[in-house]
Amino acid sequence: MSQIQNTLKVGDKAPELKLTLTRTDLVKYAGASGDFNPMHHDEILAKQAGQPSVFGHGMFSMGLIGTALTNFLGISSIKRFKVRFTKQTWPGEELVTSIEVKEINPYPDYDEVILSVALLGNGEVKVSGQAVAHVLKKGN
Repeated sequence: MSQIQNTLKVGDKAPELKLTLTRTDLVKYAGASGDFNPMHHDEILAKQAGQPSVFGHGMFSMGLIGTALTNFLGISSIKRFKVRFTKQTWPGEELVTSIEVKEINPYPDYDEVILSVALLGNGEVKVSGQAVAHVLKKGN
């Protein structure tokens, strides 16, 4: 459970995390994750497969949201985090996280905070989902 105390309200938003996706990001992530699918780094094979270019790893996108989420509430408060990948991310796109408090359920020692999470690129939702966090009640 997070050591931060809950001062959150429904409608509160986390600070945005922004990143312009580069091909270097894709290669670094491939090395770190072991995901060497050529759709993420080989322009020729990506085009042969019908893609306009290489595209970002889904888990890289989820990781950006996860970073923004843990920056906002602390890693120990996150109890569940799930997403749905809706569109591909492309090199050159500015990716922006969006996290909003949707519901707060009180328990004796903590509040269960339900959050909507998303990653946007060029105004389109690329990844959407939900997170649940347990945050100490104010005064505990």
